[in-house]
This record gives sequence, structure tokens and C-alpha cells, in this order.
Amino acid sequence: MDLKLTDKQFRRLLDLVYIGNWVINSTRGDDRIRDYDDVETAVFSHCLDQGMVSLVESYKGELIPSRAFADGGIHEAIMAYEDTMFFEILAQELALRDMDSESPTPDNYDELCERMEEYLGEFEEHGTDNITVEM
Repeated sequence: MDLKLTDKQFRRLLDLVYIGNWVINSTRGDDRIRDYDDVETAVFSHCLDQGMVSLVESYKGELIPSRAFADGGIHEAIMAYEDTMFFEILAQELALRDMDSESPTPDNYDELCERMEEYLGEFEEHGTDNITVEM
């Protein structure tokens, strides 16, 4: 395969590959899906030819994203996504609970969205400060 990318596009591809592999493998511990690690290694190996040597390093004989790459802001993007997803999922779950429903349906969609917007407004203003769990 011959893929033509500008340097900027290639740099963005590195971000996408890293984030994708992070989402798939970061929670798997020793049970990583090796195929995704292999794709990451294959893509990052092109850093050497593209003059982006600082973005890759050797680990146990494989080229992987370097510490400089990982510390360069990519995890802030991942964390922003995780925060957004956390609050959206929490808002949906609380709204469904309030509606005594197990899942969104075409019939409850508008009400669900309204209730979610209320929760999201609360979370935006106060974060999790007003959430309590009774045991």
C-alpha cells in the first residue's frame, strides 16, 4: 500500500493511531490485542523516515511511541474525551432512572434529552459536588 500524506497529516495520523490503540488496549493489562500494537508499531516506524525521530523509541526490539510523544499533550485529549463521556453517560443513566426506563426509545427520546440537558447543566455548573450515594 502506498499512502501519500503531508507531514502534518502524518503527524495527525500518529495521534489517531495512538488514541485508537489506547482505547482498545489501555485497560486490558497483559491481555492486550497484539494486532493493534503491531499496527501502531508499523505506523510509528515511519517516524524515522519522516524526520520525527523524537516521537518514537525502541522498547524490547520494537518501535513504540516515545515518552516525548506520550507526554506531548495526547493524554489531555484522551482525558477530555473521557470526561465528556463520563458526564454524558451519567446524565443518560440518571435520566433513564428518573423515567423508570431501561433504554432510550423513539417514544421517550425527547423527554430523555430534556432530562439529560438538565443533568448536564448541573454537572457543568457544579461537577460532581452535588452527587450523593445513599447506602
